[in-house]
Amino acid sequence: QVQLVESGGGLVQAGGSLRLSCTASGSIFSTNTMGWYRQAPGRQRELVATMTSHGTTNYADSVRGRFTISRDNIKNTVYLQMNSLKPEDTAVYHCNVRWVVGATEYISWGQGTQVTASS
Repeated sequence: QVQLVESGGGLVQAGGSLRLSCTASGSIFSTNTMGWYRQAPGRQRELVATMTSHGTTNYADSVRGRFTISRDNIKNTVYLQMNSLKPEDTAVYHCNVRWVVGATEYISWGQGTQVTASS
């Protein structure tokens, strides 16, 4: 059983910054991808950023240049530094971890943390 616990969300003014953290516990394959997704009210969950255990990153166009994903493989923790926040960044941010063993993909999600950027 894998558990993910997020922290760091909150309310900031537009232009401000927040740093999210997510720590995974349990049995996780060492080669994995950790990432952040977000869901605003009335919208589908969307990719924000992901990072593999080897350091390869992927960002949504809407956050590239403003958000930075990083991770600590020893701590099984992924971070999301969010700068220059915009009102449209307001959403519940969820982290996840994915890995593949053979032909089976495993995915676990955190409960989410609210980020609100006020105009």
